[in-house]
Amino acid sequence: MQEQNRTDKNILKKGLKKLAICLILMFLGPTLLHLTLNNDDKPLYIPLLITSIIICISAVIMLFLGLNTIMDSMFKRKK
Repeated sequence: MQEQNRTDKNILKKGLKKLAICLILMFLGPTLLHLTLNNDDKPLYIPLLITSIIICISAVIMLFLGLNTIMDSMFKRKK
C-alpha cells in the first residue's frame, strides 16, 4: 500500500510567516530606498542607503526561504 502524501501544516505555517515577513520587507525596502535617493543632501544619506539595500536583499532571501519551506511541507523533504 502506498502512503498518502499530506502537507505538514506546521511547516506550512512557518513558510507562510516567512512570506508575510517578505511582503513587509518588499514594501519597506524600495520605499526607504526611494526616500533616501530623493534626499541625497541629508547627513544620514549613506546609513539609510545601506539600510535600505540590506532590507531589499533580505526581502529576496526571505522569499526564497519561505518558498523553500512551503515546498518542504508539501513534498516531505526531510533535513
